[in-house]
Amino acid sequence: MTARNKNDKKPKSKSRRKFLVRGGLGTLGVFALGTYILRNPLRRKVLGIAETLIAPYSGSGTKPNLWFEITIDNKILLHSPKVEMGQGTFTGLAQIVADEMNVDIEMIEVTTAATSTGIVDSIGTGGSLSIASMYTPLRELAATMGEMLSIEAAKQFGIAKNKLQINNGTYFYGGKELTYAQIASQVTEWEIPDTPTLKSSKNFKYIGKPVKRIDQIAKIKGDPIYGMDTTMPDMAYATIIRPEHVGAKLRSADTSDAEKMAGVVKIIKREDWIGVVAESYVEAIMARKKVKVEWDIPKIWTEQGIREMLKVGNGDKMITQKKGSALEDDDDKVVTIEFSSPLGAHAQIEPNGAVAYVNEGKATVKLSTQVIGITQKQVAEALNIDLDNVNIIGTYLGGGFGRRLNTSHAVETAIISREVGRPIKYFFTRQEEFQNDTFRPPTHHIMKGKLNDEGILEALEHHYASGDVAINSVLLPAPLHGVLGTDIGAMRGANIMYKGLPSHRSVQWHTTLPFATSWWRSLGLLANTFAIESFVDEMAIKSGSNPIDFRLAILGDKDSGPRIKTVLKEAARIAKYTDKSDGNRGMGIAVSTDTGSPCAHVVEVAIINNRISVEKVTCVLDCGLAVNPDQVRAQCEGSIIMGLSASLHEKMTLKNGKLSPTIYGAYDMALIKDAPKEINVHLVQGVDEPLPVGEPPMGPIGAAIGNAVRRITGKRLTDLPMRLS
Repeated sequence: MTARNKNDKKPKSKSRRKFLVRGGLGTLGVFALGTYILRNPLRRKVLGIAETLIAPYSGSGTKPNLWFEITIDNKILLHSPKVEMGQGTFTGLAQIVADEMNVDIEMIEVTTAATSTGIVDSIGTGGSLSIASMYTPLRELAATMGEMLSIEAAKQFGIAKNKLQINNGTYFYGGKELTYAQIASQVTEWEIPDTPTLKSSKNFKYIGKPVKRIDQIAKIKGDPIYGMDTTMPDMAYATIIRPEHVGAKLRSADTSDAEKMAGVVKIIKREDWIGVVAESYVEAIMARKKVKVEWDIPKIWTEQGIREMLKVGNGDKMITQKKGSALEDDDDKVVTIEFSSPLGAHAQIEPNGAVAYVNEGKATVKLSTQVIGITQKQVAEALNIDLDNVNIIGTYLGGGFGRRLNTSHAVETAIISREVGRPIKYFFTRQEEFQNDTFRPPTHHIMKGKLNDEGILEALEHHYASGDVAINSVLLPAPLHGVLGTDIGAMRGANIMYKGLPSHRSVQWHTTLPFATSWWRSLGLLANTFAIESFVDEMAIKSGSNPIDFRLAILGDKDSGPRIKTVLKEAARIAKYTDKSDGNRGMGIAVSTDTGSPCAHVVEVAIINNRISVEKVTCVLDCGLAVNPDQVRAQCEGSIIMGLSASLHEKMTLKNGKLSPTIYGAYDMALIKDAPKEINVHLVQGVDEPLPVGEPPMGPIGAAIGNAVRRITGKRLTDLPMRLS
């Protein structure tokens, strides 16, 4: 690890020393700076999908890894295996490092770790796990690095380590001083100590405190930090022709007219796509229009056809939760209500794309992706080259939400670059982005419940049908479906959290649809919670009970029950919840728990001109230790707005066999005028470590809105997006 000037435009990996050189490791080859990787190997094989399990960081560990660099101006540069897609991860990681290394946060810089550094997260960024999974490992890494620097400082001063004085990245002794940068520049082989004792929470300076985002200046100035900003010298531009009809296959293509167009470099034909390469993006688009394509369209899919396909009772059945006896359909005391949700697009601001250069058997690809390691493997396999010859350089993401877990466009861009022999920039048009999204799947739910003679819920069942969420994705390929027996993404939020019930069960029906569906922010949580919490609220009304007391009676006192009760009661108290409607205004409440983080919402709704208007949202979240409380609140606000948009506005459909709409505007989304006038976020801490934040607040919002509408109108809305007529 040597000091370098952060302004050097093209630092070469050979010119900077690895944080741990091979000689320092001997033949062990263990993970740099971390004893934690082998501390509990069994735990690392457990899928992080249970209600309270946080999947630990499980990155590469067979080579020395460059986590930290010291720049020539004495800054600490952290190479993060997690990407920044607006959630504030880089700021939270900087807070953790600053505290364990006892430096001001202004000394910390964070960048996405390229695969060439050897730091490759096998899971990627998602599931709201970045801070939660990195918290302890990164504290250990930072504390150990601080210890290593102290050991070297003592050597260079020629004194015992306990005689050192240190202040913000500079050591002092006998009127002399050594900065981190000066120390690092003199080290050829590092001594690796045991991980020191981590700092007590009472001594935290940054963790748990509001800190301004470390990336805010770059974003305010409009610095070129996103994938779409990326360029390479001598770069050509590509566009790709794909079928617009679901299931269509390429029959023939006449490219003769397109090849004569100005600026055209090359036209590349593949089995399922045609790439048009030109000197500029405009020239590529103009030439694309001249390509005459014929498609084989085996079937014209319709919205109704998809709905018939995806129903409870169709597809692969899996009981995901079971306690007590199943409810009998012929029991006249059993209440049954059906719910549904539609296809949803990710609709992120930055469309997908990549810049790639393949030359002499090596590939460099720059893009916005949540799965840098998986993208590396896909490119290497497609080009039939060694993994080490593929360097994936991640950028900031202009919105992710699960869309950037699927990065086949990186492969296509690399293939085109190899064919052309130049760097290539390829980005989806907005129409392509909508038509080739990996959509949030539609769902169908049947809720069943039974009250006893005292009006207390004694049995609850959730039967739910969904398309692919995790299955058939890059994270969980299709063969794993047979092993797991269920789609763990569709299951998110589907199991009954009311463990105090004598009888409860959840049953999944999984169907693979004729177009790609996959991860979407909160996975199945929004739709599942909408069905469950709307139904529980309806049962409370039928029993004549206050909806808070009704829920508290069946939550139970085991597992996460007490923490769920806390957020529920706090939300009701802070919002001054009442189940009484006042003319065209009323309140709704709902609660859910996701990856160990319980969250409750109280919404205030007004009916204005036969339209649902969400006026105020009170959110109470227990995410454990909030590393940056301001950023947690911002995440909750964003999640609530996105959930509100999905609950009241968003819907993809099929028209004449094509996925539609394909532009903003036609794809109805919540606008500024639709945002609540007030969102109040309150945090409670039920555990001492960070838990997921980004997705748990998505769970209750749809149900809370629906429950408010039910109090006002007397009508139970059962389909998303909710409409009064």
